[in-house]
Amino acid sequence: MAKKVTMQDVANKVGVSKVTVSKALRGNRDISESMKEKIRHAAVETGYVFNSKGNLTMNDDPKCIGIISAERYYGQEDYFYIDLYRLLSSYLEKIHYTCMFHILTFNNEKNGIIPIMVEDKTVDGVIILGQLSKEYVKKIVKQNIPLVFLDFYYDKVDVDSINTDNFFGTYEITNMLIEKGHTKIAFVGNLNLTSSIQDRFLGYYKSILEYRLQFKDSWIINDRTDDSMWLDIILPDDMPTAFVCNCDKTALILIQKLEKCGYKIPEDYSVVGFDDSIHAMQSNPTISTVRVDLDEMARVAIKMISKKINDVKTQYGRVMIKGNLIIRDSTKK
Repeated sequence: MAKKVTMQDVANKVGVSKVTVSKALRGNRDISESMKEKIRHAAVETGYVFNSKGNLTMNDDPKCIGIISAERYYGQEDYFYIDLYRLLSSYLEKIHYTCMFHILTFNNEKNGIIPIMVEDKTVDGVIILGQLSKEYVKKIVKQNIPLVFLDFYYDKVDVDSINTDNFFGTYEITNMLIEKGHTKIAFVGNLNLTSSIQDRFLGYYKSILEYRLQFKDSWIINDRTDDSMWLDIILPDDMPTAFVCNCDKTALILIQKLEKCGYKIPEDYSVVGFDDSIHAMQSNPTISTVRVDLDEMARVAIKMISKKINDVKTQYGRVMIKGNLIIRDSTKK
């Protein structure tokens, strides 16, 4: 049986991406007339069949999305991006797209090594799941492929992104602590690690400013190295009465640390997290947190990337998905 001819075969013959071939066969204005003619000739020579509008035939390959994520996000009991990936995969299946998942090693990220699936244009678009270094992201951008950032963004990098509303979520949960009477509140998290943590800190700080509360540098407490390695949390000498943690895992670790020091939660200290991950329910007491709408983030990400594949001029900017405040047993007046 003869091998079926696909759009990728035409792309390989001309030396362009499948996206360029698709656009040329549809008569898209982004493609020069000379390139359109070259692609049409290549399609005829390879035996690729397309209709008068250049639409994909039933025999053509489905669209494929590359998902790139850093290995540092997949440690023991770290399920956030695993859950988000499952939802992405589910939504891709609903629109009959396939996906390729690439776990980026620390060394490859540091050395700027681009996945083969991106360099060879074997994927039609890319979702970067979780923040990578700015230098690495810029190398992906230069590949000139439809691209979406999921759960992070960068200033002066013009790429559409989807994020939970980290700023407002932490602003809201800090206000909740203040309304319970807390006036000495610390923030726990590495501010250099991700844009999400920075925005969560800024939401916390806005609440502190609005209520004109005392703020101390010692109340910014680190939980991880810049390489995302977990640290032993060092408690300040001048203890606050409440802690706003950048994520639920940090909140769980902090609660365990406080209990080892002989304190009770929430009788002695109130602790809140963010994400509403499994760690919030594993904790005793259960953790008050901000629930991230993972399903909506995944749905919007797939909508974005599919639209951008069909029209590269499509732009969404920075899209924020609202979270929900969840009050549990780790907080009290």
